[in-house]
Amino acid sequence: MKMLGVLGGMGPLASAEFMRQLTLLTPAARDQDHIPTVLWSDPRVPDRTEARVHGGEDPLPALVNGIRGLEAAGCGAIVIPCNTAHGWFDGMRGATRLPILHIVDAAADELRRQGVAEGPIGLMGTTGTLAMRLYQERLGFECLVAEELQESHVMPAVGLVKANRVAEAYAPLAEVARRLRAQGAKAVVLGCTEIPLGVAAGPALGFPVIDTIAALARAAIGWAKA
Repeated sequence: MKMLGVLGGMGPLASAEFMRQLTLLTPAARDQDHIPTVLWSDPRVPDRTEARVHGGEDPLPALVNGIRGLEAAGCGAIVIPCNTAHGWFDGMRGATRLPILHIVDAAADELRRQGVAEGPIGLMGTTGTLAMRLYQERLGFECLVAEELQESHVMPAVGLVKANRVAEAYAPLAEVARRLRAQGAKAVVLGCTEIPLGVAAGPALGFPVIDTIAALARAAIGWAKA
């Protein structure tokens, strides 16, 4: 079976959750049925939102360095369990011969898999992801964003997950998701890989949400089993 490369560390907990989801979602009856995988988890990659919104250090050299490591390990494709890093997708794709599975495409597939055929779709993500319009221009659905809660709720909650205070992130994230639902969202895309961890720390929201970690894992399984 082909080797999957995981360009991770952004953040480390999200990368670990991707590996867990990849394992749980893979149809397997024994060890040998699972997907050979190399996880490159490098938390030293410069902050992606800081780079895009505030002119911080460019993360692309560190991302390409990870890609080189995965190439050397013999991987046949790459996934990146960090939504904001996909703002440098073209630069990464231009630096490798390996296919890179795009997380927004995986989210669109997951919407269809859950029977969501039309928008609007609620979108939660980092300020960097929203500023780069990664979902608005690629998802294929009209997107709703709770801009008024972005800096007061979403970004602090993402920081809580990165600080391993996952349970504390649930309340602000659930409030944003419910606000989007009240505005008419047919489903809510959790477009930052820290957000599904926070949302999973409390009661189910009662409406469709798209876990982009799980969606990317399903895309990886589809690639490996093709």
